[in-house]
Amino acid sequence: MDSKHIESLLEKYWNCETTLEEEQQLREFFKSEVPESMKDVAEVFRYFNAQQKQQLSIHNFDSSITKKIQQDKPKGKVVQLVTNYSRIAAGLLVVVAATYFVRLEVRKAYPPEIADTYSDPKLALEETKKALLMISNGFNRAQKEASKIKVFNEAEEKIQGKSLEEVETKI
Repeated sequence: MDSKHIESLLEKYWNCETTLEEEQQLREFFKSEVPESMKDVAEVFRYFNAQQKQQLSIHNFDSSITKKIQQDKPKGKVVQLVTNYSRIAAGLLVVVAATYFVRLEVRKAYPPEIADTYSDPKLALEETKKALLMISNGFNRAQKEASKIKVFNEAEEKIQGKSLEEVETKI
């Protein structure tokens, strides 16, 4: 057979486009001596032929499978890797870890009470007034800055309003 013809049949075969007759031609070709470039493909076809010749007996199928399983069964003592002690240790580890994380969450949710830092109530009142005055000054500065932003926004609205009126008059 022509090697070009075989190569085209192989291309069709790999694309699953061959007919049964073409596949039979390929099988016949690869039974005989083949060129060096097609040795790998010949091995595949020879493997397929060998597998087709093997037959499975229905009558002794179960017994043959059982024999193979018995042969592959490991011989010797089976060692149990997980003992009762390791299970207990793993359980204790889980309990300790859970307790640790729960205690962390409880501490976050309920922090310890802050003790008074001032023993003199008048001194504490003065310090509180200072803190509130400082916060008030900060709010006043923020209000001044916010008024600047308000002026800017009003100017922007006026510009946009005029431009809209100009557009409407031109249309």
